[in-house]
Amino acid sequence: MKKIALVFFMLSAGIAGAQVANEKTIPQINVSGEGKVKVTPDRAVITIGVENTGNDAAEVKKKNDTAVDAIIKYLKANNIAAQDYQTQRVYLNRNYDYNKKKYNFVASQTIVITLKDLSKYDTLMMGMVDAGANTITGVEFRTSKLAQYESEARTKAVQQARLKANDYAAALGQKAGKAIVVTDNSQTYYPMMARNNNMMMEAKAADMQTETLAIGEIEITANVNVSFALE
Repeated sequence: MKKIALVFFMLSAGIAGAQVANEKTIPQINVSGEGKVKVTPDRAVITIGVENTGNDAAEVKKKNDTAVDAIIKYLKANNIAAQDYQTQRVYLNRNYDYNKKKYNFVASQTIVITLKDLSKYDTLMMGMVDAGANTITGVEFRTSKLAQYESEARTKAVQQARLKANDYAAALGQKAGKAIVVTDNSQTYYPMMARNNNMMMEAKAADMQTETLAIGEIEITANVNVSFALE
């Protein structure tokens, strides 16, 4: 029985080795492809914050808590769904001021808000300033149809890879056959507005209607590497 098992193992190993060797000898052409879809964003992810500095930790934290409470109440009053805003970071730290030769305390808290109606951007931002927000750490533009546009971009990427393969193969007097290996190298990227810590205070002081959001377009990109058999 041991001899039969050994013979079977050697035959199996020989067949597997022959298959691997055969696969390695298939002529291939390796190309990359990129697909891009440009769309107008229909939502924004806004990160705002409250920061206060003082000599007493409890007082500083109380100021922050009061402002955050007012901001959350403002969001609720303006029908921003509870699942569309979230506390991201709470921070309280003691710092040493080398110029004044004494310690002070810094308290801060950030809130991330998903705004699904961009026409409300300016009103919402100014309302949060009035409520106590004094920092903006970022605004990211996004689309509610991301999965659809990613699919379109992937299709374009594969089509471009096929076109490249056909061009190279034709130059060699050959044809690009079926795809052997496809590798997805895509990464999602969201454009972000520049950081602004002043929260448009000049606009607030002027007490006038402003338009501060340039929506533009976002680009959904897919990248692939494809290996085609050469015929």
